[in-house]
Amino acid sequence: MSAAWRTHEERSTVGTLRLMVWIALHLGRGVARALLLPICLYFLLLAPRARRASRAYLDAALGRRARWTDVYRHLHCFASTILDRVYLLNGRDDRFAVNIVGEDIAHEIVASGRGHIFIGAHLGSFEIMHTVGRVHGGLQTWMVMYEENARKVTAVLRSINPDFNAPVIGLGHIDSMLRIKEALARGECVGLLADRGLHDEKTLDCQFFGRPMPIPLGPFRLALMLGQPVVLTFGLYLGGNRYEVHFERLADGMPVDRAQREAVVAQWAQTFAARLEHHCRQHPYNWFNFFDVWRS
Repeated sequence: MSAAWRTHEERSTVGTLRLMVWIALHLGRGVARALLLPICLYFLLLAPRARRASRAYLDAALGRRARWTDVYRHLHCFASTILDRVYLLNGRDDRFAVNIVGEDIAHEIVASGRGHIFIGAHLGSFEIMHTVGRVHGGLQTWMVMYEENARKVTAVLRSINPDFNAPVIGLGHIDSMLRIKEALARGECVGLLADRGLHDEKTLDCQFFGRPMPIPLGPFRLALMLGQPVVLTFGLYLGGNRYEVHFERLADGMPVDRAQREAVVAQWAQTFAARLEHHCRQHPYNWFNFFDVWRS
């Protein structure tokens, strides 16, 4: 995927975010969700680049020409998961009903005591994985990401709750790889999102709704190098307070011969793209890439 996403500044101001978080925590989720309606309308009207990208994706996912109402629903789904992040990262899991598909895999992860690599996408909510982890024996899940992408939201959450500690391992630091390996050695899980890459990152064109989409190979190479079991994870938002988390095995963590590694990485990327497309067909408003995903 194009790295244009890294050039987009967060449109929200810290003051607006602080107000929304205060409303969410003090006036309730119902009041906060009501405010999402005009906020999404604002972005529908005043964010033309995101609107065009949304329609291009929805045309493919819906199998028809996307309407303005579809784009609005897409934005509202995204905003809903952002709002729910306030509760999920503050440990207020009791507000949500979470169904798990592949629960046997989750039980096996806990029982094995072995660190696992979770590979996901900007599909629904990855934060819901923390809820699943707390339900299943206190399993810790770390998100590996570029922290500056959500620095405003994180700063606001920390200012309101001084004890808030984002479960994130930031990329680009001298100790990033050490922290990842230490987490895995403790039997914890490390999450990577594989549907966005950097401008200089090697990609593989994978079929996505019948068109080639560049999938970054970095997350899959890292997973292979770390030598731990790899599980595809998708936390889908179903509306209201309902989520559905999918666990799908990708690899068992067995060593791979050096001559076969690039072929294995390519196979994983193709499988990831196919499963991403599957879930996008089932829940088209859940994929939150408001960018030109096909480099058209």
